[in-house]
Amino acid sequence: MDKALDGVTILDFSHLLQGPFATQLLADMGANVIKIERAGSGDLFRSMTFFAKWIGGSESPNFLAWNRNKRSIALNLKSARVHEIIMEMATKADVVVQNFRPGVLSRLGYGYEDFKAVNPRIIYCSGSGYGEDGPYVDRPGQDMLIQGLTGLAANTGRGDGPPIPAGSGMADQIGAMNMVYGILSALYYREKSGKGQKIEVNLLAGMLAHLAQEYVAVLNLGQDLVRPNSGIGHPGMQAPFGIYETADGKYVSIAMSPYKTLYETLNAPNLAVYDDLTTLFDKRDEVWEKVNVETRKYKQGDLIDRLLAADIWCAVVNDIRAASEDPAVKHAGMITTYEHPVGGTVRVIAPAVKMSETPARIERPAPLIGQHGREILSEFGISTKEIAELEARGDMTVQGVT
Repeated sequence: MDKALDGVTILDFSHLLQGPFATQLLADMGANVIKIERAGSGDLFRSMTFFAKWIGGSESPNFLAWNRNKRSIALNLKSARVHEIIMEMATKADVVVQNFRPGVLSRLGYGYEDFKAVNPRIIYCSGSGYGEDGPYVDRPGQDMLIQGLTGLAANTGRGDGPPIPAGSGMADQIGAMNMVYGILSALYYREKSGKGQKIEVNLLAGMLAHLAQEYVAVLNLGQDLVRPNSGIGHPGMQAPFGIYETADGKYVSIAMSPYKTLYETLNAPNLAVYDDLTTLFDKRDEVWEKVNVETRKYKQGDLIDRLLAADIWCAVVNDIRAASEDPAVKHAGMITTYEHPVGGTVRVIAPAVKMSETPARIERPAPLIGQHGREILSEFGISTKEIAELEARGDMTVQGVT
């Protein structure tokens, strides 16, 4: 079966999360992603893990999550000959992706103008924390820092506690989606015009764009968002929007639902006194406490059945393990596996976008450091003799078997 991005070659200099997630999404759709890592240590994510544990004894779950369907070549970017080779590769490439701090790759001769000089059709996508210039250009652009800076953390948590960052790398993942959006748009434009271009994506702008409704509300309505002390799910929302406890110590979430329908379904006529939008906002903590008393009278499954029968928007609250066993997740086939040469059978999240004619699929596990270096250089016309010389000089690292 055809691949949507078959024939698109990407030179991927990115590391950690933002860039690698973007190129993985493109690789899932068939792009030929060549991951150019640092000789020796490779992508920084290879040295990071959760729980102080490693898959297969040495492999990072962080790295394995974002680097499937790619081939790795590990090179010394400071080497003059390596620079020549990469520029030769660029003549046959379509896209360059990088998310080093601004200026780092340009100083090594791998900036947009360097690639454009050898391939005017090249699309160069640069990711950063705060943009290519400005007052924060030299600051680290890390996900949690961006969540705090833009207001996401201040919007999250209870009013009597501190701001809370999201339990996932939201800024990085949004940045990755923006990279993909920009790259695909640029590829389409190039089909029409023949012109390449530079794309700049930064975490700050991306997170601001995804907080658009909160910013429009605050900046136009003259009122700040204030986190409630209860479990209301958003600082701009009235009760009952939030998460509630059940009799068996579990939780359900209740979203936008007619308040009267809710208290009638819970057999709680005492809640009728709050049935006014202004009151539901002004007294939302009090309402949440009263609703929580009522939900604790039911076990989770019984409450969900009762609420759904009344067409109330609700869902169970899962942890990761429970979510992986959820019937909807199983039906969607979103938990799958691949075989890794060190990690063995690795359970991973499947591609999320479904396409009838060109479906995304997992064909390669995340690579070992430089695993495909010899294979990649051979494809670009570098001789076996020179490949061996690069390895002997330490300008290229090859781990595993190509």
